[in-house]
Amino acid sequence: MSAFKSGYVAIVGAPNAGKSTLLNRLLGEKLSITSRKPQTTRNRILGVVHRPSSQMVFLDTPGVHRTRSELNVKMVDIAFSTFGDADVLLLMVDVAGPDTPSEDYLVKRLSSVSKPVILALNKTDTLKKSEIPAIEEHWAGVFPFKAVLALSAKHGDGVEDLLAEIENHLPEGPALYPEDMLTDLPSRFFVAEMIREKVFRLTGQEIPYASAVTVDSFKEKGGLVNIDATIHVERDSQKGIVIGKGGSKLKQIGVDAREDIEKLLEKKVYLKLFVRVQKNWTRDTKAIAKFGV
Repeated sequence: MSAFKSGYVAIVGAPNAGKSTLLNRLLGEKLSITSRKPQTTRNRILGVVHRPSSQMVFLDTPGVHRTRSELNVKMVDIAFSTFGDADVLLLMVDVAGPDTPSEDYLVKRLSSVSKPVILALNKTDTLKKSEIPAIEEHWAGVFPFKAVLALSAKHGDGVEDLLAEIENHLPEGPALYPEDMLTDLPSRFFVAEMIREKVFRLTGQEIPYASAVTVDSFKEKGGLVNIDATIHVERDSQKGIVIGKGGSKLKQIGVDAREDIEKLLEKKVYLKLFVRVQKNWTRDTKAIAKFGV
């Protein structure tokens, strides 16, 4: 019988490569928020995949790209910090919408890492099967990956093959987390993230990147959870957009977020949302830290 394996796997890639979608697929639970807008993930999200012969601890990370803004620099630093923690690095590439500058930047950084790197070519469901071999061949010549795998995180195609390949490169060792544990982050973190996801999905291009969410109160009593949360934006005009005409937009954000939060907590939720202006917070390192980035 082969020995049990365990270890950390950092999922890295350009913005919108599908990292969070993959983590949610692997866990069978929605931990990482997703949207079609890039740079949705701002933190390192840990998710534990339990298998009969291994335990894989995945680290979902913010999208890596060249940037100068204080917030985005912090996010990219978070992604690179996982290189030291990981036993295996999983580079994800969006074959439907390549981000060549960000991918080149990542490959350059990976070249200094002496750990196994596996490449996942994501969104291959959007291509003809005949197109995939040429893409695989191209990437095989870019970097000495341990494996180059085609998959669709959205539909689950190729995910089992990916897990098997990762397991091959994990060190032998005992489980790192209890069997019933999916993540190391508290419920309050995911509540804030689910609200922020709805801001991303329901508002225009400018608002999501200027918004942050804090949970001000989280009280459980019986089968009910009372939550007060604040959506922070940078300008008064943004506050008006988030609230919407007659409060319609804020109400929709609340309704959609509450639905996800109730699934997460498996309890009835009363959610009260506020909107506050924190001037230029994305350029203020203290504010960025205050909002948990």
